Amino acid sequence: MSDARFRAFRWSDIPAVTEIYRHYVDETVITFETEAPTEAAMAERFGKLLDLKHPLIIVEQAGNVVGYAYASFYRPRAAYRFTCEDSIYLHKDLVGQGVGARLLDELLVQSRAAGFRQMLAVITAERKNSIRVHEKAGFRFIGHYEALGFKFDRWLDIVHMQKAL
Repeated sequence: MSDARFRAFRWSDIPAVTEIYRHYVDETVITFETEAPTEAAMAERFGKLLDLKHPLIIVEQAGNVVGYAYASFYRPRAAYRFTCEDSIYLHKDLVGQGVGARLLDELLVQSRAAGFRQMLAVITAERKNSIRVHEKAGFRFIGHYEALGFKFDRWLDIVHMQKAL
């Protein structure tokens, strides 16, 4: 995946990022959303990130958008303003090729530059690959929460991981 490059978000990326995310909503427990958002909803979400000047990275390969990552407030209250949560989504065919780890590294750099001091990862507990990627990036395990989400007719646990920036 050496030809993957990271770049800034463009509004023309909305259809591709919406389609990438749709897979995770419809087919996986990586996100606890149960209905895939529309392009308009994704544009609204990304617009808020841009307004806040929070990190928003696009992964491009051969001119196609194949992934994205962003970091934004962990919680909306002012006291949390220096703590962010990461989100990384790749085209399903790129999972396990090291792109996610590279993307997380870049997200950490951009999050520091944006003024965040702590990053949290909220990961579905059964997603061992996501946990390993975060561990390798220096995140530490801080909590396991049982049966917090219900999707695909089953209860799902989450783990929280944290890294000082």
